[in-house]
Amino acid sequence: MKRRLFIKKTGIVAAGVASTSYAYGSLLSDSNIYDKINIGVIGTGSRGGGLTSIINSIDKINVIASCDILPFRLENGLSKANSKAVGYSDYRKLLDNKEIDAVIVATPFSTHSKIAMDAIDAGKHVYCEKTLAKKYDGIQSLVNKSNQSNKIFQTGHQYHSSRLYTNVVDLIKQGKVGKISAFECQWNRHGNWRRPVPDPKFEKAVNWRMYREFSGGLTAELCSHQIDFVNWVLDEVPNQVMGVGGIDYWKDGRETYDNVHLTYSYPSGVNAKFTCLTSNAKDGYEIKVLGDKGTIVIDTSKAWFYPEGQKNKVVKDVDGVSGATAQWDKSKGYPINVEHLDPSKQALLDFSDAIINNTQPKSGILTGANTAICVQMGLDAMYNNKIVNWP
Repeated sequence: MKRRLFIKKTGIVAAGVASTSYAYGSLLSDSNIYDKINIGVIGTGSRGGGLTSIINSIDKINVIASCDILPFRLENGLSKANSKAVGYSDYRKLLDNKEIDAVIVATPFSTHSKIAMDAIDAGKHVYCEKTLAKKYDGIQSLVNKSNQSNKIFQTGHQYHSSRLYTNVVDLIKQGKVGKISAFECQWNRHGNWRRPVPDPKFEKAVNWRMYREFSGGLTAELCSHQIDFVNWVLDEVPNQVMGVGGIDYWKDGRETYDNVHLTYSYPSGVNAKFTCLTSNAKDGYEIKVLGDKGTIVIDTSKAWFYPEGQKNKVVKDVDGVSGATAQWDKSKGYPINVEHLDPSKQALLDFSDAIINNTQPKSGILTGANTAICVQMGLDAMYNNKIVNWP
């Protein structure tokens, strides 16, 4: 399998192919022994608070500290921890806590790179929420810092940890859909995507996703999961992207688009389309992998196989599990039956296992960086109305 590492070349990010034996700096050089991993959560909004609640159900890890610049968010985050977590308003003070083994970075997109690098410097393992970092220099700096560290780094693309998605990727690579023709991906919702603000002075701190200074909008917050999946399946990064979007429905002062439409072209000749709407929720989240032998459709928790030229039959071994039998669903095809946990819980379990066993996580710094570059390319394409090539 190809891996991609990042190097500086004439001041821009460039990708090269590395062998599977490539290790990030001195990663894996020391053995790690933990009875329980103490976690500090930086950013206790909906995502950070949600992950804290999930951690309560995992024996291996424990939230002992939380940090947020908004007092009401911090209070909410602390209330979700089932331990006597310590609260901080300054993440640097949290990083000074020697009892903390690892941090979750769940702050606004624009702050990821700086906070994650500071955490690495403080000797912490890092779980950094998607999208990894904003702008090419932020991505590059974080990759360089992680490569120089022996600490575990995981990017929070939780579907990359999902055993359903892992199974589907294996099926595709084994030839289940044949030669891939295209990907069609969408994540549609019907709502203004705003969060309630207790006081107007907190508008940008709460609704940072609406402002370009802090956010990559729908592309970074939603499409990035599916872009990561396509990169994973193809084991490639795109040559170029074109796209359009606009603020066409929610006329409320936002700066990031309320609808986006992107097409990425890959070296193998495959095109991948990504659509995200906030004014129509038909079919919600969906990925279609179209090949000359069939199509796999996957959502957040289920998947189906739709073979070319075959209908209304009971088939065996659809999901690669011996003895499995699936019945045709006229709207979706044959269900792919895989037992799996909630993707976010699985991602946190993978993070703890990587720390305990000193192994590389499935969703690491390089997969996260590749997706972050794709996100920045998409934003540049839409905002500047041009075709953007891989930098």
